[in-house]
Amino acid sequence: MAITDWPAGERPRERLLAHGPEALSDAELLAIYLRVGVRGKSAVDLARDLLQRFDGRLGTLAEATLEELASVPGIGMAKAAQLKASFELARRALKQEMTSRDTFSAPGKVRDWLRLKLAARQNEVFMALWLDAQNRLIKADELFSGTLTQTSVYPREVVKAALANNAAAVILAHNHPSGVAEPSQADEMLTRNLKAALALVDVKVLDHFIVAGNGTPLSFAERGLL
Repeated sequence: MAITDWPAGERPRERLLAHGPEALSDAELLAIYLRVGVRGKSAVDLARDLLQRFDGRLGTLAEATLEELASVPGIGMAKAAQLKASFELARRALKQEMTSRDTFSAPGKVRDWLRLKLAARQNEVFMALWLDAQNRLIKADELFSGTLTQTSVYPREVVKAALANNAAAVILAHNHPSGVAEPSQADEMLTRNLKAALALVDVKVLDHFIVAGNGTPLSFAERGLL
């Protein structure tokens, strides 16, 4: 049955207008974006198929290639391009927020951006968000990447990057492809070593986030690990 044949109170667009986007499921929000379904499937059915193809995770969907998106029956290259554009706009909007204001005054936006950037990565990636004296984002650097289980992070290279960006502070981040956000002893030791190395060039480590799946990134500062 087409969505236009549904009762008005059950249609995603009408529900969004009445109750706001927060009231809708991921599939309903995607359905509004897709607009139409295919023969025998409504836009909501198509959106559910799309989510199922990517393990039900928006982060995985956001990181999918154009070819992977287009391979889902009913999506095609045009809808795939629209989806890629929408996720990129979300990333850019969050990044602009971090660039134009004190990044630490909006920690939720930092977490959201990191989740969009790192949650679906299949290998471990280590990033540094270099900040100026007003805690505004200068640059987001993807410094190291490794296997599914470990990344080799070299303090000397991190210090060189800090100096190259004339940074006053940094927020560190890496992902756990396993989906478990708990820091390991190696994570804690690395953070201590980087904090000590960066202190020698007057760069303050404000936090270190671990991104794992679609959950809220874990903060070392909130855990008292800095």
